[in-house]
Amino acid sequence: MSVIVTDSGFAADDWQGEISPLAALADRPEARAVALAAEADPAALAGRLHGLALIVVRFAAYADGRGFTLGRRLRLAGYAGRLRAAGPLIADQYAMARRAGFDEVEIPDEIAARQPEEQWRFRADWRAHDYRSRLRA
Repeated sequence: MSVIVTDSGFAADDWQGEISPLAALADRPEARAVALAAEADPAALAGRLHGLALIVVRFAAYADGRGFTLGRRLRLAGYAGRLRAAGPLIADQYAMARRAGFDEVEIPDEIAARQPEEQWRFRADWRAHDYRSRLRA
């Protein structure tokens, strides 16, 4: 199982539909959700961004930052739907995920057990904890 992390804390996944892998998207014009590997090219979703309600970017490891770049590129390409980072991310990366454009993070139960909800909620004020705000203070 997994846990969804938002600015409010831990929650269960409320997505009810199927999440298609990118490779199957061409055969599923009705698909409303897609899962991408962190190394995917956002151009592969050209013409489909506005029809998708959820994009899940799968991180292979917490030390692989390509997913943050992909999330940012999707937002810059005009994606306005729900954007989820999924994988072995840690609480310290929550603010980075939010600044990159992700709405939520999906973590395995094992990480949620090691890093309880209060550690994630501590980072929920992600707008106030960037280097620019510290420099202005």
